[in-house]
Amino acid sequence: MPRPGLLVLFGSQTGTAQDVSERLGREARRRRLDCRVQALDSYSVVNLINEPLVIFVCATTGQGDPPDNMKNFWRFIFRKHLSPTSLCQMDFAVLGLGDSSYAKFNFVAKKLHRRLLQLGGSALLPACLGDDQHELGPDAAIDPWLQDLWEKVLGLYPVPPDLGVIPPGVPLPSRFTLHFLLGTPRMRSEEQHVAHADPPGPPSEQQPFLAPMVINQRVTGPSHFQDVRLIEFDITGSGLSFAPGDVVLIQPENQASHVQQFCRVLGLDPSRYFTLLPREPGVPCPAQLPQPCSVRHLVSHYLDIASVPRRSFFELLACLSPHELEREKLLQFSAPQGQEELYSYCNRPRRTILEVLCDFPHTAGAIPVDYLLDLVPPIRPRAFSIASSLLAHPSKLQILIAVVQYQTRLKEPRRGLCSSWLASLDPGRGPVQVPLWVRPGSLTFPETPDVPVIMVGPGTGVAPFRAAVQERVAQGRTGNFLFFGCRWRDQDFYWESEWVELERKGCLRLFTAFSREQERKVYVQHRLRELGPLVWELLDHQGAYFYLAGNAKRMPADVSEALTSIFQEEGGLSGPGAADYLARLQRALRFQSETWA
Repeated sequence: MPRPGLLVLFGSQTGTAQDVSERLGREARRRRLDCRVQALDSYSVVNLINEPLVIFVCATTGQGDPPDNMKNFWRFIFRKHLSPTSLCQMDFAVLGLGDSSYAKFNFVAKKLHRRLLQLGGSALLPACLGDDQHELGPDAAIDPWLQDLWEKVLGLYPVPPDLGVIPPGVPLPSRFTLHFLLGTPRMRSEEQHVAHADPPGPPSEQQPFLAPMVINQRVTGPSHFQDVRLIEFDITGSGLSFAPGDVVLIQPENQASHVQQFCRVLGLDPSRYFTLLPREPGVPCPAQLPQPCSVRHLVSHYLDIASVPRRSFFELLACLSPHELEREKLLQFSAPQGQEELYSYCNRPRRTILEVLCDFPHTAGAIPVDYLLDLVPPIRPRAFSIASSLLAHPSKLQILIAVVQYQTRLKEPRRGLCSSWLASLDPGRGPVQVPLWVRPGSLTFPETPDVPVIMVGPGTGVAPFRAAVQERVAQGRTGNFLFFGCRWRDQDFYWESEWVELERKGCLRLFTAFSREQERKVYVQHRLRELGPLVWELLDHQGAYFYLAGNAKRMPADVSEALTSIFQEEGGLSGPGAADYLARLQRALRFQSETWA
C-alpha cells in the first residue's frame, strides 16, 4: 500500500500548539512519512476532503475560544450545509491543549473532535486533552497519546523495511541553510525590509507600520507595586483603521546585552551577513527576515532567546551536543521520565533559552549555525487592547500596559519581553519607532444609538472601554455604565480625571471598587450585586449589552456568578433559569468578554 502524506494542522495562540505540531512533524519524518505542518488558517480548508491522514492540534483560549490563526477554519467547519459524508475518506486525531482551572477546559478540541465525526471522519484515537495544570504540564497526556498514535499510524502505513525508523539521537536535517557573505551589502537589507513608503495594503505582520512613540508615561503611583504605562503612538499616514474592541499587535526586540551574550556564547559574529535558503522545495523563508540579513538582526528581531525553552529544544540540543556530560543531562531533560526534573530546572523558575545555553557552554559553542531557526522559536507579536478612539483622536493610538516583572529562585528578575522593551523606550531622548499593526478584537459594540452598554473592566482591563466610551461620547451616545476596580484610588485609578469629567457632563455613570481601602476587600462583582436592580433594568428592560475585560483567572467566573444572582433576585428566575438567561445573552452577543492569563 502506498504511504500517504501526513498533514498536521494547528491553532496556536502562544506557540505551544505550534511546537507540539512541529514535534509531530519531526516524529513523522523519523518514521519516513512525508509531513506538512501548517496553521489552520493558512491551509485551504476545501482541500480537506482529499486528505487521508490529518492530526489537528488545537489550543483553547480565553473562555473557550479558538486561537486567532484558526478562526476562519472554525467558522467554515461548523457551516450547517456541510455533508455528513464530507470527510468519509479521512483518518484523523485531535490533540488539545488547555488549562483545567478554566470552566471550558479544552473546549475547542472536544468540539472539533465531535464535528469531524459528524462529517464522516474516522477517529484513530479519542482526543488527547493536554493540561497546563498537571505538574508535568501537557506532556503528561501527550507522551502516552503519541505512542498510541504512532502504533495506529504505522499499523496502517508501516515503515518501508529497507529504510527503518531514524533513531532519536540522530538529528534530522535543518530546515534552512545560512550562506555567509564575504562583505557587507552596500545598502543594509534591514533598512530596505522595513521601508514602507508605498506599502501594498494596510499594515500587517509581514509589513508592519513603524509608528513613532510620542508618550511613554507611568500612570501608577511611585509606591505602587506595578509599573503601568500609558503609551501613545502617532499613526498619521499609516492606513491603520480600527474600532473600539480591536487590538494592536507589537513586534518586540531582545535586549542588546542579551543579543551580545547570545552571540558570544555561540561564537557568532553579529556583524556578518548571510542569505537564508530552505532545504526543501516549497518551504518559504520567514517573511520577517530580510535577505540578506545580519546575525545581529536575526538575534535581536527574530530569535526568541528570552523565552522559556520547550522540551523540543532539549531534544535537538542533545542531538547536536559533542560534550558527553552535557549531552547526558540534555537527554535526561528530553526523556519522558525526566520531565519532572526539567520542570524544576526550567519551567518553575522560568529559565530562558539564553540562560540554558550559558549552562551548557560546550554544547552552545558547537551548535551548527544552520540549526538556529530549528532550535530557537521566533519572537511572537504581543497583542494589546487599543485604549483610544480613532473617531475622537484620528492620528493617535494609545495602549495601557502593565510592565511584567517578577522574582523566581533565580537571581535575575523575570521580565516580560515586550512590556519591558516598550517601557525602556524614551521618546524624550530622540525618535523611537515601534513596528505594529491591528486586528479585530473579540468585543464588538452595538450600532443602535440608544442601546446602553455596561462595561466591567478592573485594572488594565479598562483599556478597551476607554476606546468605547470615547467613541460613543463622540457619537453623542450617553448610555455608558462603567464598573472599574483597582487597589487604591490614589495609586492605580487609571484616567480618573477623564471619567470624573465625563460623569460631570452626563456622558458616563461610573462605579468604582477600591479593593484595599477598607478591611473587607471589595471587587467589581460586589458593586454589581449592590446595583442589582439597575443592572437588571438595563439588561432586561432596556436591552443593554454587557462587556467584561481583564484577567482570566477568577474574575470572569465571579462576575458571571454575580449576574446569575442578580437574575434570580431581581428577575425572580430559578437557578437553571438564570443560567439559561446568561447563555441567551451570550448567544445574542449581548454578553461579551475579552480576558487574558
